[in-house]
Amino acid sequence: MVMASSVKVVLGSIAFAAFWVLAVFPAVPVMPIGRTAGSLLGAMLMVIFRVITPDEAYAAIDLPILGLLFGTMVVSVYLEKADMFQYLGKLLSWKSRGARDLLCRICIISAISSALFTNDTSCVVLTEFVLKIARQHNLPPHPFLLALASSANIGSAATPIGNPQNLIIAVQSKISFGRFLFGLLPAMLVGLFVNALILLCMYWKLLSIQKDEEDATSEVVAEQDVNSHRFSPATMSHLSSLNSQEWNSRLESMNTQGSPIMNVNTPAQTETLRSRLALNEGEIHRVLSGTLDSARNSNVSKEAITDSSSQKKNENALSQRVLSMTYSQGKETLAARWKRMLWKSCVYLITIGMLVSLLIGLNMSWTAITAALALVVLDFRDARPCLEKVSYSLLIFFCGMFITVEGFNKTGIPSSLWDLMEPYSKIDHASGTAVLAAVILVLSNVASNVPTVLLLGGRVAASAAAISAAEEKKSWLILAWVSTVAGNLSLLGSAANLIVCEQAHRTPHLGYTLSFWTHLVFGFPSTVIVTAIGLILIR
Repeated sequence: MVMASSVKVVLGSIAFAAFWVLAVFPAVPVMPIGRTAGSLLGAMLMVIFRVITPDEAYAAIDLPILGLLFGTMVVSVYLEKADMFQYLGKLLSWKSRGARDLLCRICIISAISSALFTNDTSCVVLTEFVLKIARQHNLPPHPFLLALASSANIGSAATPIGNPQNLIIAVQSKISFGRFLFGLLPAMLVGLFVNALILLCMYWKLLSIQKDEEDATSEVVAEQDVNSHRFSPATMSHLSSLNSQEWNSRLESMNTQGSPIMNVNTPAQTETLRSRLALNEGEIHRVLSGTLDSARNSNVSKEAITDSSSQKKNENALSQRVLSMTYSQGKETLAARWKRMLWKSCVYLITIGMLVSLLIGLNMSWTAITAALALVVLDFRDARPCLEKVSYSLLIFFCGMFITVEGFNKTGIPSSLWDLMEPYSKIDHASGTAVLAAVILVLSNVASNVPTVLLLGGRVAASAAAISAAEEKKSWLILAWVSTVAGNLSLLGSAANLIVCEQAHRTPHLGYTLSFWTHLVFGFPSTVIVTAIGLILIR
């Protein structure tokens, strides 16, 4: 591509520089407006400086990518509502055999969940789980936080829905979900194993610290604390009778024992339940004493006997009413429990159906949107609370980034730089593949991985297509692999790293700061080795 005029080159570079600074350093003191506003600022400057026309700016927004991103976020929200991530958290602590076993579990669960539900979502949900489990076992948290973030990045490389840059690559390359998955799955599995091995080697002595002896009660409480993270406990509606809290505790204990109130009419159970109706005893005594006073005042013993007999009947009627209320409440609780289980099963089935549809090659964007709307309808209630959890700021960030990158491409700078590198980046040679990987690795850490994919994707694919169609597909997969794994190099390399760092720092009573150098000491060797392994295995 021919370079634009000097004025456009300078102004386009200024607009792109503003976007880059705010994307990489969203809290820069000069203008702490954040990434989303920074991307919109870059897009606006591209239009104001006439580097790109308004119509070209709108055309630069890739709607299929936004639709796929929106659909996967909605599905993730409903999966969290269906306790999917709570179950993943339980797997982390279930019959754990020590610190090294725990670290390996974190690597596996983080990678799998990131491949299916995006790396950012997994890191948001699992970070506090990891901190709580580390506290429970009296272990330093940073090896486990590094395992979570790095495995999330590696695992997300395997699927088109694992991270935003893969979404872009899948849509632009038109590679099917299945071909994308099977092309990168071997690299992901081996890379995950090597990454875990590096973590174990670096922190072997630290992970050998034996867990202090704790009493059984505190350990159970800690485990319950981990399992209840981010999910509101189910509460029962209060009865309208006196002292309803005692009745609720009675019903909850029955539900905990798993015994539906089905046989309360037997004499033994009726008597036991009646003996627990102490809450009504005061009322009964008040009525009874009032009746006796009335009888004494009237001096009519026959009426007193009659009233006492009727009071006994009232007591029996009151007991029967309470028993009836308890029985109906138990039926409602049981019905609600089955309804909840049925709904969760349907959520999981729809998600599996979405994954199967993606595997057989249906349109990824519309498949994700269809699954999201199916979950909204299935919930059968106002969808606003769930839809409010969608990261609309991320969608807006993508819109601004599409426009900004398109404007920067119009300057001709990326094409000129690629023309210099292309002769040394032919992927039909090992040296060319290594040079290409190095370029992607550096740009992904300097300019972030998503802009790198937007800037290089078409050019790398066109260069590889001149060799063969198979090489073109391989070039897209190499771009996906290297740009994703590059996020492990430093703390600023990917959003997943920053999410883990920020979540760990802000967690109440468990706050931990993961430093830049702590991450870099592990991230540099891991990234180089895992990237090289992937380049060998990608076909």
